[in-house]
Amino acid sequence: MKIFETERLIIRSLKKTDKIYFAELFTDPRILELIPQKAFTENQITERFDKSLNLNLSDLSNEKCACGIFEKENTEMIGLALFLINEDGEKELGYRFRVEYWGKGYGTETTKGMLEYYFQKMNESKVTADVNMANIGSVKILDKFMKPVREFFNERDNCTDRRYELEKNNWLQHRV
Repeated sequence: MKIFETERLIIRSLKKTDKIYFAELFTDPRILELIPQKAFTENQITERFDKSLNLNLSDLSNEKCACGIFEKENTEMIGLALFLINEDGEKELGYRFRVEYWGKGYGTETTKGMLEYYFQKMNESKVTADVNMANIGSVKILDKFMKPVREFFNERDNCTDRRYELEKNNWLQHRV
């Protein structure tokens, strides 16, 4: 099921054939270093992947969901768009990409598309995002769209995170 599309990308629910790329996004040390996160075990990958199969649109509002990101002309999943809920119960966006797709503007395109989806389709009033301060690429992307509201030490991941937020009325005023 297609969730939304951008100029170059399609964001859709996962299919069984996407599992190999899903696993890469949770085990490649170059990706995990920037989050930071420990590599998932095979069981953790299967559990998380199976939970993300057969999504309904209503799941995006009520659960933490992973959707695949695909180039329109490519059937290989290039990344994940993550519809999350932070510890304060607020909607949170996230994303990650396979290494060979870094530096192509897909993070910016995905973030813009996710914000549009949250505000226009899901009618959310505010969206947040947390980023490891060492993840310079994602910090730059979030700086384009959202306002930093605080920095904090993330004990679980042993890093300093910055929380960003954007309210719908600010998005509507500054949309391009």
